[in-house]
Amino acid sequence: MHALLVRIRESFWFLPAVLGVVAIVAAQLLVTLDREVLDGRVPAVPFLDALSAGGGRSILTTIGTAMLTVAGTSFSITISVLATTSSTYGPRLVRNFTADRANQLVLAAFTSTFLYAMVVLRTVHTDVDDGDPFVPVVAIHVAVLLAVLDVGVLVFFIHHIASSTQITSLQRQVQTDLRAAVDEAYRDGDDDRRTIAPVVVPEDGWSAVRAAADGYVQSVEWRALTAWAGRNDRLVDVVATPGRYVIQGDVVVRVRADGGSRPTVDTATARTLRAAVVLGTARTPVQDVEFALQQLVEIAVRGLASGSNDPYTAVSALDMATPVLVPLWRDRAAVTALLGPDGAPRVLQHWPAPEDLVAGLFATVGHYGAGQPLVERAADRLAGRLEQQASQRRRGLVATMRARTVDPGQDSPA
Repeated sequence: MHALLVRIRESFWFLPAVLGVVAIVAAQLLVTLDREVLDGRVPAVPFLDALSAGGGRSILTTIGTAMLTVAGTSFSITISVLATTSSTYGPRLVRNFTADRANQLVLAAFTSTFLYAMVVLRTVHTDVDDGDPFVPVVAIHVAVLLAVLDVGVLVFFIHHIASSTQITSLQRQVQTDLRAAVDEAYRDGDDDRRTIAPVVVPEDGWSAVRAAADGYVQSVEWRALTAWAGRNDRLVDVVATPGRYVIQGDVVVRVRADGGSRPTVDTATARTLRAAVVLGTARTPVQDVEFALQQLVEIAVRGLASGSNDPYTAVSALDMATPVLVPLWRDRAAVTALLGPDGAPRVLQHWPAPEDLVAGLFATVGHYGAGQPLVERAADRLAGRLEQQASQRRRGLVATMRARTVDPGQDSPA
């Protein structure tokens, strides 16, 4: 369910569809109110001027035409921004624009106003039309109010699209995704739901559930798996972690009974477990920690490309990574298992070690940023902060990774 909600939130159609339905319903209700006012069952609304049928139609037609035109223009601007961002900062950042609730709301405001005007327009009648003249005064004035509000929405959209395309805004969005993914996968101690202690389990007694399709593991329904494992006294090992590409037939989940016996996985159980591992055509930073960090590193690398030659973008990316990586490096470890209500491990998790994440960042920056003094100094600042917060074991790793930013030919730390 969580994965479905995430997909709906990131879709460009959901909010316009919802507000479109609301606009249609509101138009019908206000037209009904106008009929009640006309019949004398409801007192007239003060301060509203009477309108002729021709005047009402002209107002609604103008509003509807204008809103559809502005919606098309806004959508064209958004597509242009997506194309520019994709070519400049990387195609994987397009998701940040489609998932931007402000962009969705702007498109929804214009399209819902258009639908509202069209629904009200069809109710305007004259004596010539059917002998029953009717002009929904309240509904037309509401349409005018919506048009005025949409002017403010247009001004907001221009400001928002201009600010959201700035590199610092893009990096801030990526940093937010990275922080959320790190908070999900790494903790500084055990609690009533998670443990970072090593979980030792035998290698025998497992039943495998294999993928029925190909794709990247975009997310895992951890809560659903934990609840299922608790109800059925099972231990679930999620082999296919978020970010991994699986093909049909690959093992995605293993199941083991509490007593150590190999449980039978029937069709219904396999379907339930497969549904908890959401596959897609592309990686997302929702639970994929490596991909969330990769997005920030990709911005830095593209800034160092010969066509851009912008080391300041790489410096900013390293600075944005610092407030997330320093707490991770200081006292956090990867979560190894999710616990059931009884405190027993129910779902095993396999997150990358913090050392691997940080080493990958320094290796990439060291390779592409070699010979860039600004980037080397920024990487050295990050390494210094990590070294100050690190344990004795990790402090030695930081020294090795710091050397990689100066000599990219060295081997990665183990």
